[in-house]
Amino acid sequence: MAFPKIGNLAPAFSLPNQRGEMVALRDFRERKAVVLYFYPKAMTPGCTVQACGLRDSGAEYAALDAVVLGVSPDPVARLTKFAERDLLDFDLLSDVDHAVAERYGVWGPKKFMGREFLGILRTTFVIGRDGRLRQVFDKVKTASHHQDVLAWLRDNPI
Repeated sequence: MAFPKIGNLAPAFSLPNQRGEMVALRDFRERKAVVLYFYPKAMTPGCTVQACGLRDSGAEYAALDAVVLGVSPDPVARLTKFAERDLLDFDLLSDVDHAVAERYGVWGPKKFMGREFLGILRTTFVIGRDGRLRQVFDKVKTASHHQDVLAWLRDNPI
């Protein structure tokens, strides 16, 4: 499975957030750039570090007219707990059947403690106001992810 190509329209989606409200990519068209990050599982150590970095950089993303959306295969109830526990102030989207992850090419084989399984490959996409894919971060370091994406946005205004 491959990522969508940079320059092409990003695959459309509509998913429930941690409040059960539907959020669609088209909601941001012509208004905001979208930082769409896929993470394996809410409330795990790496995913928490990544989410809290994004939360703490929220004002900087807003100043660049970018909105952050997190996507995982977790059910809405788990996302609600994650958002409440860590005071996350951006939308976490529930992709329980991993259909959106598959369209973005981030559902695939993983290994953990000698076991192989299918899951989310931690990846971030930057989508311009025009709905086109601008950048893919597929070598994500959870601790510096928020800074890496911000640096790219500052160097590449959309």
